[in-house]
Amino acid sequence: MNFTSLKKTLLFLLLFISLNNFGQSIILSENALASVITCDTGNESYSLFGHTAIRITDSENNLDVVYNYGAFDFRTPNFVAKFAKGDLQYFAVANTFSDFMSQYTYEQRSVFEQELIIPLSYKQKLFDNLTAVLSSNESYYTYKFIDKNCTSMVVDILNKTLESEIIIKDFDTNLTYRSILFPYFDNFFYEQLGTSIIFGTKVDEPSNHIFLPFELHKSLQQTHFKNELLCRESKTLLEFKKQTPNSWWNTIYTYLGFLGFILVLNKKLVDNFYFLIMGFLGIFFASVGFYSFHEELSNNYNVLLFNPTLIVLLYFKLVKNKKWIINLAIFNLVLIGIYLIVMINKAHLLILIPLMLTSLILLVKLIYQNRKPIPVVI
Repeated sequence: MNFTSLKKTLLFLLLFISLNNFGQSIILSENALASVITCDTGNESYSLFGHTAIRITDSENNLDVVYNYGAFDFRTPNFVAKFAKGDLQYFAVANTFSDFMSQYTYEQRSVFEQELIIPLSYKQKLFDNLTAVLSSNESYYTYKFIDKNCTSMVVDILNKTLESEIIIKDFDTNLTYRSILFPYFDNFFYEQLGTSIIFGTKVDEPSNHIFLPFELHKSLQQTHFKNELLCRESKTLLEFKKQTPNSWWNTIYTYLGFLGFILVLNKKLVDNFYFLIMGFLGIFFASVGFYSFHEELSNNYNVLLFNPTLIVLLYFKLVKNKKWIINLAIFNLVLIGIYLIVMINKAHLLILIPLMLTSLILLVKLIYQNRKPIPVVI
């Protein structure tokens, strides 16, 4: 959520809570509608996967409200550290429909609506559940990339309202979370590379629950409730042509150019800097799994390539211990071989191959430079 509209949202929320606290709960009319809103992906990092919300409309009560679980406060102390650790609090908010649509009009992102075909009693229950969430501590939740986000929270409250687990994922369950996420980063190369190397084994598990907005959108189209389709055909509320980001640097070409420059330059200082960065990244990947509550960051096999022992290797280069330079170089070559085997069926194999080749070439060169000379008998 963009915080340009936060003040309006908070004022609306305070009004809504005050009505509830004074016992003036709204009874929906027969004309009330409940729907799921799906917002298209955007070009900002927080919008790459789209967004999910719930809309309640009742013309007789002059009500048109959008509820979503995607709000967070940039002013939270230690925001970045909390996000990395995995204890950043997200919260649910309510917007007027007009304010909600204004935001997505400004961002030029398409918006789709799926009206729920459910009895009035269930619409009332959904409305009451959403109102109760906003006026209690349930409004806040600890964000988890796969398990708890704006989409999964909507799935949970819909299933709670319908009193059964009817909204489930029954497609693409043979795909991993990583394989599903990977295409979302098309045209965002360094975001694709970064998430590929920071995620561990959890994202390689089969995707067995709904966690992305368009997964829910697809699921709702084929979900039945009381032997009838749960929602009407998707309706487009806003339509914009997708804008492909135009960046000269955020492409695979700068990545390949940088690695090629390292190899062509053939300077010890540059090689050492490369090993230093790879080693420090390895320390980060190995340690963040213990520090962070994000399960997606634990058990990161990418440390086989981004190996902390590369820093130890640099130490032996500094003291000119050729035996241990060769031993550690060979050790890292073996780990790269194991890494290739581990990666063979992974979605991010191709974008990591250039880094594997760069490390392999530099390590082989290091072994060659520090080998014992073979005596020549004349």
